[in-house]
Amino acid sequence: MTITRDPGPTAAGTGTGTGRDGGAAPLPRPQRRIRGMTREDVGVLAGCGLSSFTLIWLIFARLSDGAGWLGFLVAWYAAFLVMLYVVTWERRGRLAAADQVAGTVIRTGMLMLVLPLGWLLAFVALEGVPTLRLTFFTTDQTGVTPDMPATAGGALHSIVGTLEQVGMALIWAVPLSVLTAIYLNETRSRLRRPLRILVDAMSGLPSIVAGLFIYAALIIPLEGALFNFNGLMASLALSIIMLPTVTRTIEVVLRLVPQGLREASLALGASRARTVWSVVLPTARTGVTTAVVLGIARTVGETAPLLYTSFGLDLFNANPLAEPQDSLPLFVYSNVQKPSAAAAERGFAGAVVLIGVVLGLFALARYVGRDRSRRRSR
Repeated sequence: MTITRDPGPTAAGTGTGTGRDGGAAPLPRPQRRIRGMTREDVGVLAGCGLSSFTLIWLIFARLSDGAGWLGFLVAWYAAFLVMLYVVTWERRGRLAAADQVAGTVIRTGMLMLVLPLGWLLAFVALEGVPTLRLTFFTTDQTGVTPDMPATAGGALHSIVGTLEQVGMALIWAVPLSVLTAIYLNETRSRLRRPLRILVDAMSGLPSIVAGLFIYAALIIPLEGALFNFNGLMASLALSIIMLPTVTRTIEVVLRLVPQGLREASLALGASRARTVWSVVLPTARTGVTTAVVLGIARTVGETAPLLYTSFGLDLFNANPLAEPQDSLPLFVYSNVQKPSAAAAERGFAGAVVLIGVVLGLFALARYVGRDRSRRRSR
C-alpha cells in the first residue's frame, strides 16, 4: 500500500488565491490518497506465498512425519507472514512491513468469513431455487401429501404469518425502544446505569428463553381464546428479542445529535420534552429508521421462540389472535425435518425466501443510513 500526495496548485493555474481584504489567501492543504496494492506488492505476496509453501512442504514431507493438513496450513501461514515481513522491511522499512502484515491478516480474516458464508448461501440457493414457483407465494399446504412433488403447495400461510407477527412485534417494541433510548440518553437519572445494564443483558438473551417466558407467564396460567398458541403470543416473544437491539441502536444514534441543537432549543424557551420531540428525534430520524429495520432483520428469522408461542400450522390462518399460525422460520424447520425429500426441498425453498427477506432488509438499512453529506455539499 503506497501513499502519494497530489501535486499542489501551480502559479499558472489555481496557485495563490486572494482573500476578502485583497491579500493572499492560504493554499488548501494537499490531499493524501491511499492507493491499493501495486504490481510489485502482488509479486511480493505471490513470491512469499510460494516460497513459504515450498519450505513448509519440505519440512513436513521430507524432514518430519507431518502434522496433518491443519498443522500444515497453520505453519504455512506463519512462515508466509514472517517472509512477508522480512521482505517488506528490506524494501520499505519497519513501519511499512508491520502495515503490510497487518493488512494481510485482516484480508485473511475477511476471506475466512466470506468463504463459508458464500458457500452456505450458494448451497441453500442451489437446493431451494429449483423448487420456487409462483404458486409457492400464492398457495398453502392444503391437500399436499408426502408423495407429491416439491413444487406442490406453497408457503402463503407462512409468509402472511411472518408479516403479521413481525408487524405486531414492531407495534410493541418500537415505542418502548424509543422511550427507553430517550430516557438513557436525554435524562440524568440514577436509574440509567442499571437500566442500561438490563438492556445489555437482554441483548445476550437466548431467543428460546423469550418463547419460554411467554409460554410460562401467559399461555399456561391464562390459557384461553386470546392467551393460547397464536400469532399474538409469537409477536410478544419477538418483541422481547427486538427490544434491546432497537434500543441500543437508537441510543447510539441519539448520541450523535449535536449538543448545540439541544442548547439552542432550550435557549429559545422550549422544554426538554419539546426539544426531544421537535429537535432531537427529527434530526435522528434516519438513524431511528435504520434501527427499526435492523430490529426487523434480527427477529424475522427466529425459530426457537415460535415453537412455544405460535406452534405452527400448515393451513392458511390470517387471524393472529386465534388458533396456531405458521411463519417462514417454522415452515423451514418443520419441512427440513420431515422424511420426505420433497418436503425437504420445500424447506430449502422457504430458506431461500427467508434469506432474501433478511438481505433485503439489511440492504434497506444501509440505504436509509447512507451518508448524505457528500450529496448535500455538491
